[in-house]
Order: sequence, then C-alpha cells, then structure tokens
Amino acid sequence: MQKTLTKKEYQKYVDEKSTNSKLLRNVIRAFVVGGLICIVGQFITNVLKMKGLGQDETASLTSLLMILIGALLTGLNVYDDIGRFAGAGSIVPITGFANSIVSPAMEFKSEGYIMGVGAKMFVIAGPVLVYGISASVIAGIIHFMLG
Repeated sequence: MQKTLTKKEYQKYVDEKSTNSKLLRNVIRAFVVGGLICIVGQFITNVLKMKGLGQDETASLTSLLMILIGALLTGLNVYDDIGRFAGAGSIVPITGFANSIVSPAMEFKSEGYIMGVGAKMFVIAGPVLVYGISASVIAGIIHFMLG
C-alpha cells in the first residue's frame, strides 16, 4: 500500500531532489555570450562598411556570415558547448537559428540526404519560418492596403 504524503512532506521531498537554480549566474552568462555574438556581428558590419559596401549589402552579408559561423560551429560540435554554458544567450541571435536548422540535419544524416537531412532540417525551425513568413505576408498586405 502506498503512503500518502502531506503537502509539507511532498515539498520537502521536491526540495531534496531539485537542483538549486543559479539564476543570477545564468543571466550573466546569457547576457555576456549573447553580447559577444552581437559584437562579432557588429565587427563584421563595421569591416564591410569600411570596404565601401552599402547598407543593404552590408546587412545581407553580415546576416549570411553570422548564419555561416553558427552553422560551422554547430557542425564542429562547438555550438552545443556554447549553448550549455550560455543558455538562452546562444539561441536568441541569428547564430542560434542556424544552429536550430543544422542540428537536426546532422542528427538524421544517417537516414540519407532526402529523408534524413532534407526532411528533418526544419523540424525545429520550420514553425518559426512558417509563422514568420505568414506574418510578413499579412503585414505586407495591410501595408499595401493602407498606403
């Protein structure tokens, strides 16, 4: 027969089994790593502007290079370590988006390029793309109708 725990006993049990959250440490790590990722992006932007590229070209190339860096670090299994250390600081920037596409592709590559990499690549990022594109189309239509 099972013993029924009181609320106090259950709370004591949960407290014993739960790990202590290091909230301040986690926030600082996320802020620092997210900031460092943004500094790298700003450095790339500054270099491209110094080379004489226009605003649109600079923005596009910076995004492309940051995605490439995130995908490369994921492929080298470095981004996972960054993620474990930084938490949300590594998933918010554009490099985190690249990581969310490359990780499932790498995981399922043994199933082949079509049914593995191609089919599983957008498992995590797919909903973000669908809703992001849908929202931009709706915003575009509203902008067109109003302006």
